[in-house]
Amino acid sequence: MKNGKNNKAAIRELTRAEEQVMQILWNLEKGMAGQVLEKFDDPKPAYNTVSTIIRILEQKGFVGHKAYGRTHEYFPLVSKKDYTSMYFRNFVSNYFGNSYHSLVSFFAKDNSLSLKELEQIQQTIDTEIMKHKKSR
Repeated sequence: MKNGKNNKAAIRELTRAEEQVMQILWNLEKGMAGQVLEKFDDPKPAYNTVSTIIRILEQKGFVGHKAYGRTHEYFPLVSKKDYTSMYFRNFVSNYFGNSYHSLVSFFAKDNSLSLKELEQIQQTIDTEIMKHKKSR
């Protein structure tokens, strides 16, 4: 069984195919390669493709396994929350100059957001501001 400690600084971005497999493993929590394959939409990739991606994820430290003879049960070593946090920080850095203000301004000025969505965002921000003020 491969074990690893989550080192948030070492988390790397995944390819689209790797992320698809991780999304399935995060939902399953653990599973054999065949079980992962079953969760793909049609047209499903080849079994060998899924198996190869899982091995790559293992090499990258995202997935561990427990062996049952020649069969392996795979499980995430990196939580979805940790990966999402890292991915989003990189996104803000790469596309908004590491400025959350620029990110929020972009979405606030985006005409595709409804008034209701803008109000929900405002309410979330107001709630977080109040939490920060109370914790001081």
